[in-house]
Amino acid sequence: MKKKGLLLLTVAILIGSIFAGACAPKPAPPAPPIIIGAPLSTAYVYGWAAHRGMVLAIEEINAKGGVSIGGVMRPFKLEVIDTRDLEPGVPVAEALLAMEKLILEKKADVILGGPLRSEAALAAQDLLTKYKKVSILSAGVLSPAYHAKIAREYDKYKYAFRITSEVIWLSKEATDIFESLRKDYGFDRTFIMVQDVAHARAIGKIMEDGLTKKGFKVLGHEVYPTGAIDYSIGLAKAKAGGAQMLFIWMDHPETGILAKQWYDMKVEALPISGICSAIEQPGAWAGTEGKVNYWFASPCNAGNAPSTATEWTMKFYDAYKARWLIEPEAYGVSSSYMAVYVLADAITRAGSLEADALIAALEKTDMMGIYGRIRFDPKSHQIIPSYDPKEGAVGTWFQWQDGKRVVVWPPTIAMGTIKLPPCLKPVK
Repeated sequence: MKKKGLLLLTVAILIGSIFAGACAPKPAPPAPPIIIGAPLSTAYVYGWAAHRGMVLAIEEINAKGGVSIGGVMRPFKLEVIDTRDLEPGVPVAEALLAMEKLILEKKADVILGGPLRSEAALAAQDLLTKYKKVSILSAGVLSPAYHAKIAREYDKYKYAFRITSEVIWLSKEATDIFESLRKDYGFDRTFIMVQDVAHARAIGKIMEDGLTKKGFKVLGHEVYPTGAIDYSIGLAKAKAGGAQMLFIWMDHPETGILAKQWYDMKVEALPISGICSAIEQPGAWAGTEGKVNYWFASPCNAGNAPSTATEWTMKFYDAYKARWLIEPEAYGVSSSYMAVYVLADAITRAGSLEADALIAALEKTDMMGIYGRIRFDPKSHQIIPSYDPKEGAVGTWFQWQDGKRVVVWPPTIAMGTIKLPPCLKPVK
């Protein structure tokens, strides 16, 4: 009888468990992700480095539960599409189709990253307006026309923000470097070499006009097509004219050839390159067999080379190395990482993904980041720059010195001083 009673009790418990499970409330479905669409030219360093910066930030934010919208924590999800806009000969229309695919097929809530080529990004502003999608440019696109367009027609183009520097401010930084070299060494003769794309042509013209007005002698100005593989004519002209400084601005990877030709031709001029993808990368030293020694490069904002600009800077630098097993590689890395954090902050404050609410929140952004205080001009949506990281976004210019990328400008974040090639002697 005892066995029969135990059997009946066991059956009753099982039946009760089944009914209890059937009646129990079902767990709530997971909150839908916030989809970030990233139009990037992924075959080029400015594309894949920006992608890696975003991935790192998203992993960090999602590990803490995501972003709060109305008290609900939602994770970020990244959708990347290759725009190919940095490749020679690829039409702007292809980048626009890629971006439209992110919006219509991938259902992107916001756009971060690119397109990277200025011409493509300027055309893409109309797509942002058409679909009312907020965008934060975090790589490429240095043309001043981008933020000027927003300021000129705010109501139409208010959806676009830029969290990186641009050529007007970068030309100021470059000019200040030239002024410093004239003061310290008496150098006043330069030669300009730029790429045949909108932002490079713009800064080449700004630099030529500005340096000439300040009494510098601009000996020549050469413009090279994207993908050029021979720079010897320009270098020969610079050498023959007695240039003491070169100003170089090219974003294609073939600039490694330029560094080798400069070395092999024994051009006695200090190469001050700004955006120059092959020079910016940590692998430039090995890739040029050390011939890149003494070269400058500017990957725009601090964080892309070691410095102590803010408390964030080296934390990001070390985290990137740990995640990707390489130092931050080029322009767009630190700014793409910061774009995700700025977006998360704005969404939390807005409590919504609705475009106008998000725009209002981004316009009120005021936070410290990798390269200083992050704020946007409310009329042009351009990040506010400064030499003081407590006041604005700080740029960075490093010089290759014995295999290391040493930040030498601006002085507020410099980790070392400018060095001259042995062949280049002061004139005073």
